Amino acid sequence: MTTFVDRITLFASAGNGGDGCVSVKREKFKPLGGPDGGNGGRGGDITLVVDPNITTLLDYHHSPHRKATSGRAGYGDRKDGPSGDDLILKVPNGTVVLDKDGNQIADLVGNGTVFIAAQGGRGGLGNLALASSKRRAPGFALLGEPGEERALILELKSVADIALVGYPSAGKSSLIAAISAARPKIADYPFTTLVPNLGVVQAGETRFTVADVPGLIPGASQGKGLGLEFLRHVERCVALVHVLDCGTLETDRNPIQDLEIIESELAQYGGLEDRPRIIALNKIDLPDGAAMADMVSQELRDRGYEVYPVSAASRQGLTELTYAMARLIQKSRAEAAVEERTRIVLRPVAVDDSGFTVTPNADGSFTVAGAKIERWVRQTNFKNAEAIGYLADRMAQLGVEKELFKKGAVAGSEVRVGKGDDAVVFDWEPTIEAGAELLGARGDDTRFDSLWRGREIHHDQLSEEELARQWEFSVPDPHTPAIVAEVINDVEDVAEDAAEAVEELTEELTK
Repeated sequence: MTTFVDRITLFASAGNGGDGCVSVKREKFKPLGGPDGGNGGRGGDITLVVDPNITTLLDYHHSPHRKATSGRAGYGDRKDGPSGDDLILKVPNGTVVLDKDGNQIADLVGNGTVFIAAQGGRGGLGNLALASSKRRAPGFALLGEPGEERALILELKSVADIALVGYPSAGKSSLIAAISAARPKIADYPFTTLVPNLGVVQAGETRFTVADVPGLIPGASQGKGLGLEFLRHVERCVALVHVLDCGTLETDRNPIQDLEIIESELAQYGGLEDRPRIIALNKIDLPDGAAMADMVSQELRDRGYEVYPVSAASRQGLTELTYAMARLIQKSRAEAAVEERTRIVLRPVAVDDSGFTVTPNADGSFTVAGAKIERWVRQTNFKNAEAIGYLADRMAQLGVEKELFKKGAVAGSEVRVGKGDDAVVFDWEPTIEAGAELLGARGDDTRFDSLWRGREIHHDQLSEEELARQWEFSVPDPHTPAIVAEVINDVEDVAEDAAEAVEELTEELTK
């Protein structure tokens, strides 16, 4: 049964935000109490946290689908809904987070390091929060925002100072067991070690970590053997220790050839050229092993390597080897840059940044993209006409309709908000404020024609008689506006009727 897993795919689903509440205050003797619907609760996040007690990704191998709880809907009487609980996932130190395309998102090194894998959705506003001086009692509320869903690849790269590399059965597991408290599986057959082993070594005042990487063979960088699966555990090491088998029973192998093959595989894997190397000639407790070590030691030193004949079984030469490792660690730590406090960088939004983009499509439709607008659409209840009107007002206020008109959109054009399968599609019906597309060729608005159709309006210069009538009706400025001809005729008819009525009344009274 597998007990060590260093690469998995995690399907993280954050919690959804709760819907806002639509409620109106109702109390005895208070018939118009007003809106009192509360906001929905926030959805829970999914957070990765580095835990020193976790050494493998095995738990997420068996259950890769993780989901946080959602927020609850708001209540009446100004009560907000409770938020969802965050889901905290513990991962080993050295976990690398990749997206589905293999791009690195985060490198989690250091106990307590936190990374939000999936963001919870925002809660929708209730009608109490949507009330304003112009909208006294909203009959709608905003929906909760869906939680983020992501497929992430988690890779474990061991955080070790020294890596032991070499052929299978070269004695790496025996060596790490001899210099540390690690107890890996040891046997006399190849590929005994199937997972990396870590051990803590104390050399004088220097303490460091050593990783035993499973055996490499020719073609490991292309996936042969176990090399491709575990070469990533070497990337963080400060130095490499080549464990060469001087007592092998295979007649076609020798320490020089093994070193060249392993170096070739490391070069093909890449990224390890600058790491210092130390040679450990193992198994000198055997007569043939000691003789072989004497034969190749000088040639390896001529190539620039530090060479240490050792025996993991009899512990010969281990003290010199561990102190050589410690010197490399001390040098690396002394040359390491001093950690400075992270500066907080403010990146304000540009003045001319509208927060959205409008893109014409080949099929005549238009795509509107923007985090704010897409969130507004997700939180709109399209079964409520008032909520749709509120969304249209917000988009018009942001300038979406003006931008659509600039890009060539007309009434009835198909508009898509968002991208992909989650896009919301609707036919554009511009509001009056953004009705420039309805203007005629000479600057006349056709909507005014529909309102005043059949009315004859004259804008000629006023005559003296018309000026007198303006004064008679107490018009502030007798020169403007011009008098409508129909209104003048109506006033004359009323005056004549009034005069006839007075005459008839006078005749009746004289009789």
